[in-house]
Amino acid sequence: MSEHTNKQFHADIETTRSLFLEMGGLVEAMVRDGMEALASGNTDLVEQVRKREKEVNRLEVDIDERIILLIARNQPTAGDLRLLLSISKMLTDMERCGDEAEKIAKVAQRMYEAQPDYEPVVELRHMSNLVGTLIRNALDAFAREDPLSAASVVRADKEVDKEWKASLRQIITYMIEDPRTISNSIDLIFIARALERIGDHAKNMAERVIFLVRGTDVRHTGVKHTERMARGEEDIEEDVESDT
Repeated sequence: MSEHTNKQFHADIETTRSLFLEMGGLVEAMVRDGMEALASGNTDLVEQVRKREKEVNRLEVDIDERIILLIARNQPTAGDLRLLLSISKMLTDMERCGDEAEKIAKVAQRMYEAQPDYEPVVELRHMSNLVGTLIRNALDAFAREDPLSAASVVRADKEVDKEWKASLRQIITYMIEDPRTISNSIDLIFIARALERIGDHAKNMAERVIFLVRGTDVRHTGVKHTERMARGEEDIEEDVESDT
């Protein structure tokens, strides 16, 4: 590869990285606006979410094509190849975060159209703030190639899971106490589940950052193992099923 070609290759990689970060910013805004639509009843925000979803989909296709061409034309070395493959994997998770955010916005719109004076019986804002933070921190860990920050996202997803279970219990209690809330409660369960899934996708992206930097696949290995690998410590054989 000539010096000119090499410079162009790395410039193209940086463009690809920047486009992915741009896509992540759009998704983060989609989650925020979807939950604000639920809390406030401002259904104008739903249209903003839909517009951003189209842009997210466009970016997904664009970035995917860029990655394929970069690999095919340049035969990148191990480090660059790992970066491109990591972005490719994270791209799928990020797009799915956008899908879940759009679902949240659509459900919120449906709820307020059916009942304009609707007030959510369960507060999901804390859970949505946690999820938004996970996306932002996963993106920051990727931008800085910081495996320790990525590992903190993996651990923080446990808190999202706890919020999901607590919300589910609370919503079911409302349904039992007042059957009139069943329809809206089911919609709230749908939204809480979407937030939990977004948290899972953010965790997946964080795990890819650790793979990018350390070259170690930490999927399905437990939080403690993930944190050790992020620190660059030697692997220790243990029953990872009990690793929390």
